Amino acid sequence: MKLYFSPGACSLAPHIVAHEVGLPLSLEKVDLRSKLTASGSNFLDVTAKGYVPALVLDDGSVLTEGQVISQYLADQKPEAGLVPAAGSLARYRLLEWLGYINSELHKSYSPLFNPALSPEQREERGAYLKRRYQLVEDTLARQPYLLGEQYSIADVYLYTVTNWAGYVKLDLSEFKALASFQERVAARPAVQAAQAAERAAK
Repeated sequence: MKLYFSPGACSLAPHIVAHEVGLPLSLEKVDLRSKLTASGSNFLDVTAKGYVPALVLDDGSVLTEGQVISQYLADQKPEAGLVPAAGSLARYRLLEWLGYINSELHKSYSPLFNPALSPEQREERGAYLKRRYQLVEDTLARQPYLLGEQYSIADVYLYTVTNWAGYVKLDLSEFKALASFQERVAARPAVQAAQAAERAAK
């Protein structure tokens, strides 16, 4: 399988998941501005969406959307415990968190990467994100991971998007449980391996 990624983007989440479950992936870096891959091919030929991640399966078919790719990879090795069993209530709790992170956190960061955003707009988006992080903080103050004691792909996704706070100068220091969570996930060997591989990719 081949994962198309861009350093620092949300494609890091499925990359970490692959390391967590022990699935080998080949990597191809994408320049999201030019839509060219590291090998010089047109990324739009891989996916008309034009954004990462995209996973090319062994049969040549392509999966997109990070939440879907992470579930697919984790489901290949259910014994790793990164996703609850399909059809269980715990699986729907996982989907609930994935949806929340995607709609309320991930997409709320996007405007903050725009240098043309006015100070007033930046302040409003930052305040919105902090309100949405409060639910995460309250949850992590009670338990180590979003689903309780069990680390899951939702934690990987949360870790990935929360890393963006430093890039957009969003101060999350008031969220102590979140900070501890970020440190806990960052210390995992699979997380460190994925991040090192992305730094090394040409």
